[in-house]
Amino acid sequence: MDLNKYHFRSVWQLDAPTAVVFGVLADLETYPAWWPEIRLVETLTADASRITARSLLPYDLAFITRQAKRDIDLFVLEATMTGDLEGFSRWTLRAESESTTHAVFEEEVLTNKALLRRLAFIARPAFRTNHTLMMRHGERGLRTYLSGHLWEPSNPI
Repeated sequence: MDLNKYHFRSVWQLDAPTAVVFGVLADLETYPAWWPEIRLVETLTADASRITARSLLPYDLAFITRQAKRDIDLFVLEATMTGDLEGFSRWTLRAESESTTHAVFEEEVLTNKALLRRLAFIARPAFRTNHTLMMRHGERGLRTYLSGHLWEPSNPI
């Protein structure tokens, strides 16, 4: 087993129409407004951004994300990552009702940051817990952010 390889999966239930959730998740520049651990998003091109993230542990992760899939019909967003993290992340959304969305986040990454690689043997559980807390804060932040979006059920934003 490679101690520097991680697979994460989170499931969120969100009180907003799927098209609205998709629009917010597709707009990386808004992430710092609702996700506390996403410290900086710098747009590089139409399909690439540099992201800096930091959770409770005292290290930043900087990586470039490139859009690999953006399917509004299937409600799937997928991106590749290079830098401190290498791999992919994917959001898959499903409408539970007209105003409720089931969101699944999957991420498979290899850590390239030297500090994380050196400490993986003893700190892997802390790294996983750090990610779990980050996802919990992201879900809470997105719920709050979405509550400020107005939409008409027959005409989602």
